[in-house]
Amino acid sequence: MPAWIWLGVGVLLGLIVAMVFLGSDWAPMLRKKTGPQPNPEAVAPRETDPPLVEAKDKPRKNYDFYSVLPEMEVVIPDAEISAKARAEAAQAPANSATPPVSVDARYLLQVGSYPSAKAADEVKAKLAILGFVAQVYPVTINGKTWNRVRLGPYASASDLETAKASLSDNGFNAIALKEEGGH
Repeated sequence: MPAWIWLGVGVLLGLIVAMVFLGSDWAPMLRKKTGPQPNPEAVAPRETDPPLVEAKDKPRKNYDFYSVLPEMEVVIPDAEISAKARAEAAQAPANSATPPVSVDARYLLQVGSYPSAKAADEVKAKLAILGFVAQVYPVTINGKTWNRVRLGPYASASDLETAKASLSDNGFNAIALKEEGGH
């Protein structure tokens, strides 16, 4: 048989299949919508009309920064850590090997926070292999327990900066924290 006959048979079969497909329940998107229809007689309410539903005055939640962070932890940007470390280095006497210790605050590095205690312990073990001494602190936030993996406290911003750079070199993205009040 010539090729044009095969082509004609293929087109004819394709049209038959398309008609069966469109005429059956296989194509629900192509059927007429039986859902709600717009009301052509509807009019917009006037401003003088009373509202259909009374709005209840709910007190708006006002979040205070220190109530959201109950331990009064403040995340320190990297630029601020570097600037403080340079300032500490400039203030330290030339013969002193240890920088001054802040009595008002302490510096921490948070490596991660995990819902699973096992995951937190695994990160703590990886840090121990690298020579870091980490602690896992469980905290409950909105009824869910999180396990924070932290390093520190560090006596100065320069110590903190050195430890953060070392963690970064080993693939850990730590967050620098400052706890006020020397907890």
